[in-house]
Amino acid sequence: MSTKKQAKSQASKRQHAYEAKIATKQQRRDRIIRITAIVVAAGLLLGGGLAVLLIALNENRSSAATEPTLPGADVALEPGWASSAAPPDPSYAENRAWTATISTTQGDLVAELDGAAAPQAVASFVALAEDGYFDNTDCHRITTAGIYVLQCGDPTGTGTGGPGYRFGPVENAPADGVYPAGTIAMARVGGDGESMGSQFFIVYQESTIPADAAGGYTVLGRLVDGTDMVGRVAEAGTITGDTDGRPALSVIVNEVSVS
Repeated sequence: MSTKKQAKSQASKRQHAYEAKIATKQQRRDRIIRITAIVVAAGLLLGGGLAVLLIALNENRSSAATEPTLPGADVALEPGWASSAAPPDPSYAENRAWTATISTTQGDLVAELDGAAAPQAVASFVALAEDGYFDNTDCHRITTAGIYVLQCGDPTGTGTGGPGYRFGPVENAPADGVYPAGTIAMARVGGDGESMGSQFFIVYQESTIPADAAGGYTVLGRLVDGTDMVGRVAEAGTITGDTDGRPALSVIVNEVSVS
């Protein structure tokens, strides 16, 4: 067997082992969900107090409008990594720096991805990019007050989409909560470090984003060219004139290439 075939075979074995571990974790989560459903039903029979409490907790969990978030959603997916139940093994990032060119309708963004500091996030991004997952997707969010980010990577363009898997925990987050201009980081659900998927945000002006119960936000890389383009999109604002919403200057990702 050639060295290349051996490497591919070993990578496949690692991925299968990783998917088995994720499947076991999912089974545990499903069991907790079933138990919770039984408890909630009992709460409803006792007057609904517990059900109201759970709803309040869920609302609090997703109410931080100023934070980049990634609500879960079911999205029809093409064959490839995105339709897998588990993310690529972190070894897919090969513990090295990657160059990603994000071609958009407003110009190209060139980024350096740190596969050593954020192996799981970079492995996912690279695998999705190689499959064409980001092609023809909409950067659905720009924020112009409090934090300064452009958010992309959702195939639905709504802020609720993502691949078939979620991953965590948080990697390579700044200890001081400061994200310099040019930072590329993963969006996630507030308070849930295991909820990352495909959505990422680009910081176009230094922003302080406080950590929550799950920590900070995974920094997978930085822009080496194109921050000024994101700044122009920010200057145009949102379609509603609010400080957080869909960009008035549409940004469509044509394709993402990695090397």
